[in-house]
Amino acid sequence: MENEEQPAPEEPKEKQEEKSTLVEKIQQLGQSNVPDMGASNIHCMTVVGQIEGHMQLPPQNKTTKYEHMIPQLVAVEQNPKIEGLLIILNTVGGDVEAGLALSEMIASISKPTVTLVLGGGHSIGVPIATAASYSFIAETATMTIHPVRLTGLVIGVPQTFEYLDKMQDRVIRFVTSHSQISEEKFKELMFSKGNLTRDIGTNVIGTDAVEYGLINEVGGIGQAIRKLNEMIEEQKADGEVIQ
Repeated sequence: MENEEQPAPEEPKEKQEEKSTLVEKIQQLGQSNVPDMGASNIHCMTVVGQIEGHMQLPPQNKTTKYEHMIPQLVAVEQNPKIEGLLIILNTVGGDVEAGLALSEMIASISKPTVTLVLGGGHSIGVPIATAASYSFIAETATMTIHPVRLTGLVIGVPQTFEYLDKMQDRVIRFVTSHSQISEEKFKELMFSKGNLTRDIGTNVIGTDAVEYGLINEVGGIGQAIRKLNEMIEEQKADGEVIQ
């Protein structure tokens, strides 16, 4: 009688899960391991693509969903292990109210916050960039400042213009109160003609953003983290209790 082949023993469930996690990391990040951030006292958040508000954008659009960001910001405020927040922006802008909601939340966090604009921090990305305690912009990064626009159905009545005007005032008020730029200069950049082809507004490059007082400093990731660590140490030295 011939010996029947025994089936190969199944791998333990833990090993199977480990393999699937490894495959996911390779697919998502192109590498088999990621830096261990478990011991870090700094939380990093990214605002990329288009800021998605109340309307869901098509699946091919790269978006930052405000309903994902808000719980993270609440967690940063509540978690005693997190002592500082770094926000990296490369965004084309998006929903005005969602952008302002994120800006207000960042501005009201009691812990040190730093924003870094890489690539672009356009449109409603401008208030988010200025919302932190200190802001950086890469030398080659740009910020587009332009009037508020509406997409979709617009009712042609004076009230529609008033609504747009009030929304625009909210953006201007927030940016000017959280940066060193004057209201007059910000409005001048916002309504400038000829800087953007067939459009109204201004494209501000890294060093110009600092010169206008919109952003604190030109720099990259190294300078941003160094500044954030300095602010964390200052807060500890002041004896403030971090919740």
